Amino acid sequence: MTERIRGRRGDYGRFVRLTTRWADNDAYGHVNNVAYYAFIDTAVNQMLIEEGLLDVTGSEVIGVAAESGCRFHASAAYPDVIHAGVRVGRLGSSSIRYEIGLFRNDEDEATAEGFFVHVMVRRATMRPAAIPEALRAFLEGLA
Repeated sequence: MTERIRGRRGDYGRFVRLTTRWADNDAYGHVNNVAYYAFIDTAVNQMLIEEGLLDVTGSEVIGVAAESGCRFHASAAYPDVIHAGVRVGRLGSSSIRYEIGLFRNDEDEATAEGFFVHVMVRRATMRPAAIPEALRAFLEGLA
């Protein structure tokens, strides 16, 4: 059996700080797997909002999730702080593959690593749209 290699902080270009919540813990005393998906989604959207690239109620073109996944390496638990490293694995004409490493507190190795694919659509029609130029320029720096 091959040992899984855990990502390191240096593998990611941008970080978003997230806090765990009491409600994230499950009966086993650690953050439940579904919370990691929320961390991944929040990290990407928080980054885009902070950069002025996403207005959740007004952007004409928005990203909808088409695919996601997560590999778990170690456990986190409340009140850990999660540092979500974000990079772009693939940048297409209308889709983006975000790759996110979740790091517990000051640890250098990822607690979990996930991805999701955003397909850009026009909000009014929900039909595919090209990645807006300002967003593309920002994401090229994370690729």
